[in-house]
Formats: sequence, structure tokens, C-alpha cells
Amino acid sequence: MEKEFIDGIRIYAPHERAPKFVKGKLSIRRQDLIDFLQKRNDDWINADIKESKKGNWYLEINNWKPTKQNELPTVDF
Repeated sequence: MEKEFIDGIRIYAPHERAPKFVKGKLSIRRQDLIDFLQKRNDDWINADIKESKKGNWYLEINNWKPTKQNELPTVDF
């Protein structure tokens, strides 16, 4: 499956002097994100925060969908 990214959102590792409670930085280019969202009809867009081999952080859309084989069984109480 080809990697898919969210246009208009960039993430970065926290600055080296950032307090411990700061886990990262998020930048949004509003018009790029609006354009991206208007092209989609999903109610939810799931993304994974990943780190490239060069150490850069990025968001990759997670398109995983359950199938009968990998669905969790339901339990009736």
C-alpha cells in the first residue's frame, strides 16, 4: 500500500530545551489542510506519528480497516 500523508500538517520533535511535558510541535497551514479535507469524505482520518530514517517526524495516514479475519470477537455478558 502506498504511503499517504495529510497536506497542511507538519510535526516536529520537541526542541532540545523544551520542558519534559512538551512531546512535539505541530504546525498547520490552514488553507492546505482545508483543501485536503474537502477532497475526502471520511468521518475520521487516523494518522500515525512516525520518525524517518533521517530522524524527521511525519504523519502518515493509517488506512487500516478491520476485516472478518482481524476483527476482535464480540463477547455477550
